[in-house]
Amino acid sequence: MVILGLDPGLGTTGWGLIRADGNRLSHLANGQLKTSPSAPQPERLAKLADQLEAIIAEHRPDSAAVEEVFVNKNPQSTLKLSHARGVILMIAARSGIAVGEYSPSLVKKAVVGTGGAEKSQVHAMVSRLLPGATIAGADAADALAVAITHAHHLASARRTP
Repeated sequence: MVILGLDPGLGTTGWGLIRADGNRLSHLANGQLKTSPSAPQPERLAKLADQLEAIIAEHRPDSAAVEEVFVNKNPQSTLKLSHARGVILMIAARSGIAVGEYSPSLVKKAVVGTGGAEKSQVHAMVSRLLPGATIAGADAADALAVAITHAHHLASARRTP
């Protein structure tokens, strides 16, 4: 099963693709979708949608997983993140891909073992779990962590009667 993990953001959305074969995970690809901060928000959301559609068309994932919104101290940042996340969910749904949604603390706990892990710890564990992968930055590492979390949850669901 090919899983697309996504770490939403209006400026940068991290993405990562893994293959899950039972308990075995392998890295396929990862990167960052970027929009220009100087562009109007509707254009940025449209560009994010176009970029994500291209990733889905190229890699044809079987499933997707998205990190849930966490509340920032800045309400405007939370709203921008929510808009980007909405575009991501819509594009996945239009592509016929089922989407799992996971809180940042659950992703950290699944990958590192503690829900309060630092970004550097997540990146380090993703590198260990997907040896040989060249990771395109913290957002891509977070997206791969979301995909790994989804793979674990899907495997657990298959084992539960």
